[in-house]
Amino acid sequence: MKNPIIAPSVLSADFGNLARDVEMINQSVAEWIHIDVMDGHFVPNISLGFPIIKAIQKTAKKIMDVHLMVSHPDPYIIQFREVGADNITVHMEACTHLHRTIQLIHSTGAKVGVALNPHTPVDSLREIIADIDLVCLMSVNPGFGGQKFITSTLDKIKRTRALIEKYNSNALIEIDGGVTLENAGQILASGADVLVAGNTVFGSSDPRAMISQLFEMNAVNS
Repeated sequence: MKNPIIAPSVLSADFGNLARDVEMINQSVAEWIHIDVMDGHFVPNISLGFPIIKAIQKTAKKIMDVHLMVSHPDPYIIQFREVGADNITVHMEACTHLHRTIQLIHSTGAKVGVALNPHTPVDSLREIIADIDLVCLMSVNPGFGGQKFITSTLDKIKRTRALIEKYNSNALIEIDGGVTLENAGQILASGADVLVAGNTVFGSSDPRAMISQLFEMNAVNS
């Protein structure tokens, strides 16, 4: 089994030393930098906007994986691409015309992700799974870091993997929320490709070593 893609979430970084923390990710085996954008409407929190993402871009040498937890994301897609987003993930629940949004993101040259909240069924991806590059399964209710992993996500990963294979999609499966050393093996065994880790990385005494531990994690029976 290949090593997972590790995407440290800068929502848990030290914002007083953001460039330092991004440089730590640059020096690690992580391939992506996960950036959460929250609008206080779609989710009950407000987080990073364009100026901060542009500042991250100045230091980042890894793929910038931007997760839009916002209502009506379409008017902002081009600007997120301009400030450095390599992957742009939107929520199924936030997009009235999801296929149009997917086309818009692709037109900017960015990779397209679609995120599902814990209550949203995997089958809702059926019509667009072949058109996207990434499925982001929320394994906590979005809005705040530090929440406990929802264990039913393991079965949801398996169903997503089956859907990807059925429709010959190349989409990766990203798990966002509550990822730890204790559950990462089961998550990978269920079929995930990308692990988003915030508190697990930045709450560690040695964040770079923690990224390496997650990267070297082997799948275990779930």
